[in-house]
Formats: sequence, C-alpha cells, structure tokens
Amino acid sequence: MEATEEGRIRTGTLWTGTAHAFTAIVGSGILALPWSVARLGWILGPLVLVTFAIVTYYTSINFSDCYRTPDPVTGRKNHTCGDAVRTLLDPIEVLLSSILQYTILWGMIIGYTITTTISVA
Repeated sequence: MEATEEGRIRTGTLWTGTAHAFTAIVGSGILALPWSVARLGWILGPLVLVTFAIVTYYTSINFSDCYRTPDPVTGRKNHTCGDAVRTLLDPIEVLLSSILQYTILWGMIIGYTITTTISVA
C-alpha cells in the first residue's frame, strides 16, 4: 500500500475509484449547485438560479413549438432535434449549430475527464 504525503495509507481499489468517479459525475450538478449558489451570495445566487430557470423554460417552449412545423397542429412531425433544426434553419445555420453543439459536447467531455482524473487521484 502506498502512503500519501500526509502519512495516510491509501486503501482504495480500482472499484472504489470507479465508484467515486461515477458518483462525482452523476452528482456533480446536484452537489455543486448549493456550493456555487452559496459562493455567489444572497443576491446574485438566487438571481442566477432564476435566470437559468427562465432560460430552461424558454428553450423547452421552443422545443415544444418545433415538434410540428410549420403549423403546430397539422404540420409535419419532427421526430428528432436534428429534424427540427434542418426544417427551420438554412444549411449554413445547420452547420454552425452542429459545430456549436459539438464544441460544447467536447468541452463537457474534457471537463468531466479532468474532474474524474482529479477524483481518482
């Protein structure tokens, strides 16, 4: 067994490291939210939460409006988000939207990988 700089002995295994990484990834949004709001303070914290709630509401309304296009009652069904994007945007806008989505996805992948690495270490 390996001792840390503080003299404590590490008793973790591959399974405990994997369980810790899984817990960190699943709980990162839930556990980080109260800490982040507390760090922002009593004024800015709730204001940020309300702002994110408004953004979530706005995007969910947009997604529900995109289910049938161009008419919300008799229009063609868009079964996927990609169908809705292709129906409503020009080809250049579809490309830019795809680039933006993949950039965000890769950023999240890198962030979670770094978080997992730090947690396992």
